[in-house]
Amino acid sequence: MDEGGSRIRRRVAVRKRNRPSLESIFAASTAAELQPGDEEEEEKEEMMAGSRRKKTAEVQPVENNDSDEDMFGDSDSFADNSFLPQVDDLERCMQLPEHRKRALDLASEQLCSESNEHNKLNITTIDSVTELKMDEHTKNHSRHEDVCIEPEPDILYDIPSSQVLYFENLQNSSNDLGDQSTKERDWNASSHQTMNEELPQNSVEQHQQIDDSSSKVRTSSEENKRKSLKEHLKNAMTGNAKAQTPIFSKTKQLKETLLSEEINIAKKTMESSSDDLGPFYSLPSKISGLSSFGIELGFFVEEYAGSKGKFPPIKRREKKSLYIATIEKGHSLVNSLIETGRIGSLGLVVVDELHMIGEGSRGAILEMTLAKVLYTSKTTQIIGMSATLNNVEDLQEFLQAEYYTSQFRPVELKEYLKINDTIYEVDSKAENGMTFSRLLNYKYSDTLKKMDPDHLVALVTEVIPNYSCLVFCPTKKNCENVAEMICKFLSKEYLKHREEEKHEVIKNLKDASSGNMCPILKRTIPFGIAYHHSGLTSDERKLLEEAYSAGVLCLFTCTSTLAAGVNLPARRVILRAPYVAKEFLKRNQYKQMIGRAGRAGIDSTGESILILQEKDKQQVLELISRPLENCYSHLVQEFTKGIQTLFLSLIGLKIATNLEDIYHFMSGTFFGVQQKILLKEKSLWEITLESLRYLTEKGLLQKDTIYKSEKEFQYSFHITKLGRASFKGTIDLAYCDILYRDLKKGLEGLVLESLLHLIYLTTPYDLASQCDPDWMIYFRQFSQLSPAEQNVAALLGVSENFIGKKASGQAIKKKVDKDIVNRLYLSFVLYALLKETNIWSVSEKFNMPRGYIQSLLTGAATFSSCVLHFCEELEEFWVYKALLVELTKKLTYCVKAELIPLMEVTGVLEGRAKQLYNAGYKSLTHLANADPEVLIRTIDHLSRRQAKQIVSSAKMLLHERAEALQEEADELLSRPSDLPGAAASAAEKARSHLPSAF
Repeated sequence: MDEGGSRIRRRVAVRKRNRPSLESIFAASTAAELQPGDEEEEEKEEMMAGSRRKKTAEVQPVENNDSDEDMFGDSDSFADNSFLPQVDDLERCMQLPEHRKRALDLASEQLCSESNEHNKLNITTIDSVTELKMDEHTKNHSRHEDVCIEPEPDILYDIPSSQVLYFENLQNSSNDLGDQSTKERDWNASSHQTMNEELPQNSVEQHQQIDDSSSKVRTSSEENKRKSLKEHLKNAMTGNAKAQTPIFSKTKQLKETLLSEEINIAKKTMESSSDDLGPFYSLPSKISGLSSFGIELGFFVEEYAGSKGKFPPIKRREKKSLYIATIEKGHSLVNSLIETGRIGSLGLVVVDELHMIGEGSRGAILEMTLAKVLYTSKTTQIIGMSATLNNVEDLQEFLQAEYYTSQFRPVELKEYLKINDTIYEVDSKAENGMTFSRLLNYKYSDTLKKMDPDHLVALVTEVIPNYSCLVFCPTKKNCENVAEMICKFLSKEYLKHREEEKHEVIKNLKDASSGNMCPILKRTIPFGIAYHHSGLTSDERKLLEEAYSAGVLCLFTCTSTLAAGVNLPARRVILRAPYVAKEFLKRNQYKQMIGRAGRAGIDSTGESILILQEKDKQQVLELISRPLENCYSHLVQEFTKGIQTLFLSLIGLKIATNLEDIYHFMSGTFFGVQQKILLKEKSLWEITLESLRYLTEKGLLQKDTIYKSEKEFQYSFHITKLGRASFKGTIDLAYCDILYRDLKKGLEGLVLESLLHLIYLTTPYDLASQCDPDWMIYFRQFSQLSPAEQNVAALLGVSENFIGKKASGQAIKKKVDKDIVNRLYLSFVLYALLKETNIWSVSEKFNMPRGYIQSLLTGAATFSSCVLHFCEELEEFWVYKALLVELTKKLTYCVKAELIPLMEVTGVLEGRAKQLYNAGYKSLTHLANADPEVLIRTIDHLSRRQAKQIVSSAKMLLHERAEALQEEADELLSRPSDLPGAAASAAEKARSHLPSAF
């Protein structure tokens, strides 16, 4: 595989076959599709096109699988004929003088108008938490006109100029153009040739007709008088922050004009008859980024993450819905649509980071979701995107997909290796894979040499504070240590860089944490440095990420998790060591991390430096030269969470209920495609039988024997009540019977004087198995329990005597279930958190990282929601229903009751909710009707973009609730279709209108 793909961002485009209207999305016309008389003409066209065809994005052979970054800011065309191949041709003429720009404008107008006629999709979007990005498209959009003029501050704002530097450099290199008239003729000829080669046959014919008479095109364009692209973009961007932007290159304006045309197409798509629609973009990790679009274009943006989301989703008669979901919630959403017979209303499923299909249990869930969509819906389109896929052929076969890749990267990425004080550039053409670049020129004292043997201070000071830098470290503790170490050796000049803004960041962190602050961050932020890992709370991460994006912070020391799902690019990326924890770096991980280097529209280049020791040199060179790792199905590897869970849902949803149908379904999964590789000892048929036997023995399925004749019979299965409860609650099958027993036992003596008993029942089982209690803290907390709370412990079989002996290190003869003891300890943590609503004080009390406590809280909220759905399917647990609704809400927000309405707004965390509440914004209605400009003046450290997003998100929620109430009212007032006598009355009325002759 070609490893020159460090500049590539792969997009695997996935669709159902036999859809003629979508065939032209990624595939170019082949020679077989051309008319017989066209072969000689095609050869001439290829010779004249020359090197220009190399610039055109086209369908690559499957072998060229390497990739890294996307086209421009994660924005690909969702239209039937992608604009990008045609735009790349038009880029070449950007080097022409000003007097020929009008010809370019005409060509771009033709492209946009023709694509607008072809491109209509029914779209509904589902995505992984991991993380989709819109911010790159919603900043500083420049105006597109024939002549460059001063931009108006009111029109286009908040959309990034993703290619400014790249295309300006392209323009500057156009000094030796030669004879202008000859160049113009050459460009016209080659431009049309390339487009004819790229587009399907019908599009080629249309372009040939256009070439015959350009005046007809101009006349037709004037007669249509459709809304200008500028006005469409202006309408779509209404609600974002206003900001002046510089004048950008013509190519930049053209590409962003094409993006505005896609917005126009999405707007027209809303008039389609499909039930659930939405425009396709690489979505942001936060819903607020799309709320303003939803308000202007008339669709709802609904969040399915954690405990949020309605099952089944509300069926809307007028407005459409765009769902943004984590992998787990996306699976539940698809299940509910299948169960209610609405899966056909799902227009489009977009999966970012498709390589997650090979990542453990989450990959198994993603595979189940996609397999069900492919099996049950003939109209839903699937689009998968990834930068680190290798075995694309397997995914193509599984998803019945077309494959599209591009080798365009807006910012050049240079890879370096550092050994001792020497830096080498990665060079695949060199004999040993690298060539000498330079020696580090930095004066090191003896103290600094001991503290910084890897020369990190020298490497980062070459970049900061004027540019940004990321330092990836193997562990969380190493992140903190490296951040502190670098600050110790920086000069005091770094303290003066944006000093006031850094003080504001510190103040914001304190306000968000009730006056608390990490002492390490307190020392490092004044230098513009911070660490970033899962040990931080969500409030801290949000504030630090905003400060980094604004340039206030110039350096993050971080773990590898930042490379996936967080959009924080940098001028230079440094890999502290070729390890993630204690495991050697994988090729996919390496590509993800170095892919952060290079900020489109800000930097002209990006650099990655991997620090290694001599002992790791050979292994690293092999790492860089080897292809990306293959991704494999995890249905078998995650046995209790994989095939059995899939079979339970297949039978529960009645997708497949007999043995043959289940086996047929399995053959079409990603696992079915890879069975020859993954299965060594057992066949797929044997695994199918074994899994069904396991589910039957566990009491989740019941087997029926259907006799077709005396000698011929068939096995069929139906789901039991426990199986349905487990399936609807998405309970891990390893714990479903334990949960049932715990809930059953709880009914015998449910303690309601406090929340402790309910919290214990909703504490995740998997987290309890990983817990290692501090027995002295356990004993101290246990001794402070009230009599009612001690009664809960007694019911569970955990005594104060047992905890005391563990704390004092005494031997214990009596056996006690370790999982129950650990789960009760975590319940104490959650109980203290709900009472105090202060992560910092609870973190100190239990000596746990605050990030871990917040993860525990999020996991408990999600599991509480699952237990609620579990209980709804079992009548004997009716008492839990109302109790768990309130508990889930408390665990989800973990704030005082008055702040919950504000916390429902996407992007508003506890610190911001307190600010809004104190300023008088106490309800969703207040926020929806707020003036962003007033919010900026009232709320400290609130940017215009954030203010507009808060207002847009609040409006979206308010409109959604109003729409639901209106539909409920219409439903109540409508005449029932099954009204007794209604059919006879209708027939009588019809007869009364017949002519008298009858």
